[in-house]
Amino acid sequence: MSIPQSGGGPIERPEQLAEYLEAGCKTPEDWRIGTEHEKFGYCRDTLKPLPYEGERSVRAVLEGLQQRFGWSPVFEGDNIIGLEKDGANVSLEPGGQLELSGAPLETIHQTCDEVNEHLRQVREVADRIGVDFIGLGAAPIWKHEEMPMMPKGRYRLMTDYMDRVGTLGKTMMYRTCTVQVNLDFASEADMVKKLRVALALQPVATALFANSPFIDGAPNGHKSWRSRVWRDLDPDRTGMLPFVFEDGFGFEGWVDYALDVPMYFVYRDGRYIDALGQSFRDFMKGKLPALPGEVPTLSDWADHLTTLFPEARIKKYIEMRGADGGPWRRLCALPAFWVGLMYDQGALDAAWDLVKDWDAETREALRVEASVHALDARVGGIHMHGLARDVLELAEAGLRTRGRQGADGLIPDEAHFLSALKDSVETGTVPADELLEHYNTDWAGDLTRIYAEYSY
Repeated sequence: MSIPQSGGGPIERPEQLAEYLEAGCKTPEDWRIGTEHEKFGYCRDTLKPLPYEGERSVRAVLEGLQQRFGWSPVFEGDNIIGLEKDGANVSLEPGGQLELSGAPLETIHQTCDEVNEHLRQVREVADRIGVDFIGLGAAPIWKHEEMPMMPKGRYRLMTDYMDRVGTLGKTMMYRTCTVQVNLDFASEADMVKKLRVALALQPVATALFANSPFIDGAPNGHKSWRSRVWRDLDPDRTGMLPFVFEDGFGFEGWVDYALDVPMYFVYRDGRYIDALGQSFRDFMKGKLPALPGEVPTLSDWADHLTTLFPEARIKKYIEMRGADGGPWRRLCALPAFWVGLMYDQGALDAAWDLVKDWDAETREALRVEASVHALDARVGGIHMHGLARDVLELAEAGLRTRGRQGADGLIPDEAHFLSALKDSVETGTVPADELLEHYNTDWAGDLTRIYAEYSY
């Protein structure tokens, strides 16, 4: 979840909303890679989730990172709720999931080094206080009642709202984790093509990264339960967005969509003001019930854009949102997958040719089937395993064409970061298949084994 946005004055013209998005356009030389990943922390002896306060806690981890590695603290009131350093930040999800939002970097070599250094730092701090972290798409055993709530006003408001608009919103907030990558676009036309490809192929990422087959201590019938959760959260702000594929879509189309999504809050003077269900259109007219007479700032608009949760979304960049959190290798594979498809024009054009004739029903069916069956999903004549193989070949070709060498010059490009995904295509299995195999054989149904064997 995002921290409060800043840096925008009052909105004086409606056109500023689209101009805000358009300001993200960059030349290819300035395109960057921003990788985000979340993980669950737990007490090593009890296997229970970390509370916010205490000797073994989320706060202790944040303060340890601050003190040992020079991160600058971010506070909400008296509570430390994040860290900042060198263009990256560490933040908290509602149930205490620790998230690294990486700096905008030029290559996947750099972003993987960043991930590795972050996990090394977290491990050093965690070892000192008897804590571990694990990368999974959903908490396998913990019940909702066991999850702490982090002391962030945004989360209190969202928690209260979730049961009004769906049945699994609180599960998403407190018991799921993801890995995402943020990528740039050159122009409105480039944004449109990239967003369409991102939405259409997000089910492939869901399948390849599926890593949440358990919930409440047992198999849940899905290989990506995290993906299933997003289908019953809030229809106003989730989904595959068929309108993106309509003729004429562009920045203005995204603005129209965002204006129709009900608000959560307005951030003022260090606190979140309840605007649940209210309209940003009314806000633009100075008629928001939460702040009568006030008009929004560009910071308010930026905040509102963070409350849209489709499978891919735009702000001043595109976010790929379809993958489960997972093991170390896949934290680098996710940006490699999407950079290969998005940052080479030949790969992007080929990916669009692959999906351009799919209709909305096909795209949605792929999303559903990927969450259940991962690489075994079938929709009409599309077999996910074969589709994933084709898409992975395009991504690999894109990375080889980019030709971004490692720092020592010995690694010619970034394609080797796809190795975990190539293994999945070769074997037809994804992390969820491996977990289920263990559960049904050597673990003999004892899910507590997952912690010792799959923690970072």
